[in-house]
Amino acid sequence: MRKTILLATTALLAYNGYAQVPEDALRLSWNTSGGTARNQAVGGVGGSLGGDLSANYINPAGLGFFKTSEFVLTTGFNFINNKSDYRGTGNNSKDNNFFLGTSGFVFGFSNAYKPGKSSAFSIAINRTADFNNNIYYSGQNNFSSFTEQYAAEIAASGVDIGDAPGSNRLSFPARMASYTYLVDTLTVGNGIEVVGTPMRYAFERDTAFLLNQENSIVSSGGINEIAISLASNNKDRFFFGGSLGIPIVNYSRTITYTETDASNNPRNYFNSASLREEYSTKGVGVNLKLGMIFRPVDYIRIGAAIHTPSIYALRDNYFAELRTNTENYNQVSNINTDNLPNGGAPQYEYDLTSPWKFMVSGSYVFREVADTRQQKGFLSADLEYVTYSSNRYRTSEDLNGSSQEYYDAVNNVIREVYKGALNFRLGGELKFNTIMARAGFSYYGNPYADSELNGKRMYMSGGLGYRDKGFFIDLTYAHRLTDDVSFPYRLPDKANTFSEIRGSGGNVVLTAGIKF
Repeated sequence: MRKTILLATTALLAYNGYAQVPEDALRLSWNTSGGTARNQAVGGVGGSLGGDLSANYINPAGLGFFKTSEFVLTTGFNFINNKSDYRGTGNNSKDNNFFLGTSGFVFGFSNAYKPGKSSAFSIAINRTADFNNNIYYSGQNNFSSFTEQYAAEIAASGVDIGDAPGSNRLSFPARMASYTYLVDTLTVGNGIEVVGTPMRYAFERDTAFLLNQENSIVSSGGINEIAISLASNNKDRFFFGGSLGIPIVNYSRTITYTETDASNNPRNYFNSASLREEYSTKGVGVNLKLGMIFRPVDYIRIGAAIHTPSIYALRDNYFAELRTNTENYNQVSNINTDNLPNGGAPQYEYDLTSPWKFMVSGSYVFREVADTRQQKGFLSADLEYVTYSSNRYRTSEDLNGSSQEYYDAVNNVIREVYKGALNFRLGGELKFNTIMARAGFSYYGNPYADSELNGKRMYMSGGLGYRDKGFFIDLTYAHRLTDDVSFPYRLPDKANTFSEIRGSGGNVVLTAGIKF
């Protein structure tokens, strides 16, 4: 993985004026199932079950089981706990938030002229991705500094260090680093090198350095997807459905990265530096979900579905501020994107195509009869494959071709660092007249191509439901365990350091509905 990251970083240094990176694409595509309380209680399984509003987002053929109409409202509360390990130092961070889950209408219609056939129409909204999170990690580093990425960027660009603060060929952090003398030139032998000031003293005297590093990442928002779906039922044997999805993206993130001198030397050119970056992404997309369910015998259901990529039109806003104290080198200096020469808060407009999803599913229904009130329960499983390496950026404001060149470089990195992954969901329900008990498990596989980076998500869930006289209410708790990694910075000529993030927490979800 280290070699891959080095090659990726080197490729991207050739195009310095843009904000999007491979992690941004993964953020919009590495999503776990979020449905009604009933659906989440059974682990998000739903590829062959049908009869739940969540079918809009899993396999729309499942809407074909509706022969009456209903209204559904879902809400919930999310608990987040993260434990980090950065260079041997552990930290904890927490967050929580309310959310609106799968809600909407389903209208079922029987065909009076063709017995055994029916159809259904649905319109629903669901939070398909939740970006609310709080990650913090810190530790000591005697190997690298975040300033090295900006030194490497300036050196690779060919821009003179004196012109760097006003150069649109460089990223805003690199321009601010040169403006505050956090990055400067140094004579090494017979040549001139661009170096980070935190390491300048060590270079000049051939001594060691030690830095305290900490990173805080606070994010919020999500993807709310509107689904408009149609489904058909042919004699309760074949079910077909399609759904037009309109995902609406609203994401914001504040990253505060801080480095301080850990040597207690008051005259080694560096005391502290803090970079605060504020990102926001807004946009809208479109996708299509197609599916079928076959019931060869009364108690067996087999399903298959395909989700096309979401094609997003996105706009990013960016603001950054850098505060430095370089002691006897340049004292205290502050600068932000608005105050740089040729500065101003930038906007980036671009398109993103998300991965494909392919799903197969099977269900066994205990005592499968036409009257669902007489059914005794079910056991169901989904197997899903997601092509994470097929995320693709494309410019929507290309004036001279340079922006598409940058996105092509990002796309090449995406192909290198991500891979397709398998997701598995298993769940079941037992019915006791008007009361139902449910349990489920889901596993979302590692999207990183190198096994050195561990990324996976697991959910264990359980819940209860009540149904009587056209009214139903469901309550679920889903416990979450996640593994991921976070890179505070990327370097083109050294092994990159990262923090391992182990997350836990859960969702409490409540769904109420009425048939009409």
